[in-house]
Amino acid sequence: MRRLPAATGFLATSAFVLFATTIIAAAAPPDELVAAAQKEGRLAVIALPRDWCNYGRIIDGFKARYGLAVDELQPEASSETELDIVRASRGNDDPMVPDVIDVGLSFAEAARSEGLLQPYKVSKWDSIPEAAKDPNGYWYGDYYGLLVFEVNADRVARLPVDWPDLASPEFRNAIGIAGAPGSNQTIQTVLAAGLSATNGRIEEAAQRGLEFFAELNRRGNLAPMIGNAETLADGRTPVLIRWDHLALGDRDALAGKTRITVVRPRTGIVAGVYAQAISAYARRPNAARLWMEHLYSDEVQLIMLAGRCHPIRLGALLRERKVPVNLLQDLPSPESDGKSGRAEPVFPTIEEQQRARDIILKGWDGIVGITIECQPPREPDPGPISRQRAPAQPTVAFQQCARPSPTVQ
Repeated sequence: MRRLPAATGFLATSAFVLFATTIIAAAAPPDELVAAAQKEGRLAVIALPRDWCNYGRIIDGFKARYGLAVDELQPEASSETELDIVRASRGNDDPMVPDVIDVGLSFAEAARSEGLLQPYKVSKWDSIPEAAKDPNGYWYGDYYGLLVFEVNADRVARLPVDWPDLASPEFRNAIGIAGAPGSNQTIQTVLAAGLSATNGRIEEAAQRGLEFFAELNRRGNLAPMIGNAETLADGRTPVLIRWDHLALGDRDALAGKTRITVVRPRTGIVAGVYAQAISAYARRPNAARLWMEHLYSDEVQLIMLAGRCHPIRLGALLRERKVPVNLLQDLPSPESDGKSGRAEPVFPTIEEQQRARDIILKGWDGIVGITIECQPPREPDPGPISRQRAPAQPTVAFQQCARPSPTVQ
């Protein structure tokens, strides 16, 4: 395990220095790159939900600044699905395939080793931490999130404060994961639970994480659906494990309707880096390079920070006194239970993530043994969860969350 430089660590730490509000001027990419991209006319992105890290604002800004159309393919696709689609784009003439991908770090390295990526070093290359980029420019981290418990406090009587709490009988059919088993978010979730169970022994964490979720399933606590803000609010998954920026965004969006509490667990705190890369089969490689320059610009890194993601270049922006004070002041830290002794975030190495990814992808069905519904059916409102009353198990027969077709429609 390794840690990124301190300045790119958890934003809630009091060690950060707040700087006066600064107007950030966008550094212009080379004119010849802009011209070549504009000649291509469009860009295809994939797996970029518009409410994730302010991606909607980032995409719209790219279109407005450079006059390119942007095709937003499968916004909810998992990292595994992204790679399947890139593989399927080899040797066909379909123009609607992704030029760029946004995947978990282990998936980026797997794609590089398989020859699915092409190298490009952005102009801000030197300010990206060494631990978060391929030395030859095949992929580079752009932002990261921390896994937290997002809790509907209107329905949960006692907040879970660490992973073992999730096995309590009061959380029967209440625990939701926020992605399919093949998604980076779920893989990191299983790894985090395993780190908690092994007191940080990364070599055992993937297997122990699978066993932990198998126990949640055996106890009837793991809901067989992908959780989101809707299932959290209506009580189908009143305890949801997801990235902090999504949980904090839900808390703001549901303010006045649902009381959302965001809990940073005491142990097993995993920081998941998401990487950007250009497909080896990109139909519009210049537009893809221009998109990378856009993403790593000071301006867009701060837009990500405003969206409560942890931008990878935050350390450099702080050193250069480019972070407006309101962005750090307005970024809430996850609530704690008021007790001390919490572990610091862990940044698993590429090798550790690859090993965990392989174990979890191969072992989910046989060990955890639960099928995950992509589009959860509506169930009767289960009401508040308490020690005396737990919602009944659903009677609907769920189907496995199927992998999307590798052919982009």
